[in-house]
Amino acid sequence: MTFRLVDSHCHLDTEYFPEGPDDALARAVAVGVRGFVVVGVGPDLEPARRAVALARRKPECVSAVVGVHPHNATSLNDEVLGELATLVRMPEVVAVGEIGLDYHYDYSPREVQRAAFARLIDLARQVGKPIVVHTREAASDTIDVLRSSGARDVGGIIHCFSEDRAFAEKAFDLDFDVSFSGIVTFKNAAAVHEVAASAPVHRILVETDSPYLAPVPMRGKPCEPAFVVHVAKRVAALRGVTFEAIAQATTQNAERRFRRSF
Repeated sequence: MTFRLVDSHCHLDTEYFPEGPDDALARAVAVGVRGFVVVGVGPDLEPARRAVALARRKPECVSAVVGVHPHNATSLNDEVLGELATLVRMPEVVAVGEIGLDYHYDYSPREVQRAAFARLIDLARQVGKPIVVHTREAASDTIDVLRSSGARDVGGIIHCFSEDRAFAEKAFDLDFDVSFSGIVTFKNAAAVHEVAASAPVHRILVETDSPYLAPVPMRGKPCEPAFVVHVAKRVAALRGVTFEAIAQATTQNAERRFRRSF
């Protein structure tokens, strides 16, 4: 193949892939995906431990990202933060995440989410690693917490980008990239289409967020890393460039942001 891709954000936990992650990874490699950033978040730190173990087992192609999702912000206490700090310092871990704010579901109180977000940004600053941000229906507060907590010091990625151009420009000013998921293939995602078409090419990544948000034409199926090909093709079409050009650019951007080669 003349291209390689990085799925910059995927969840491969056994509740999503009961057979284990290896078959899904193999299917992705068969279609040109060469790198996988596996995110470990959940009600406790077991998903984070599994993500690190997978990255340790497959260092040639997998890196881990660990954190506390805003849904689980109430679980962040000193004990959890202490173990998370140990995990984040491991060489297999390339970022703190996904962390942020989710005002759609409000599974954790908003003030608790904001406090946890700030504590986790501080952890990232302590270890000198970027952050991966989840934001849903919380655009203004997300930017406010990023600014007030000094997130510019480490930068990072707005994953599963679903906001508008104004938000993207504020993120770029804070040294954040934007990562497009299957949402970019949806017909009604006009604001996301605009950002995908116009964002600086050195600021864009692609992801699946598997097992969620399967892209067109795979709607109705559990999403998996192989489907990142469809995301990249849609971004290329929106920008009027070749798929190979987007594959090259987004891979280079992932390698720069996560400070590793795939």
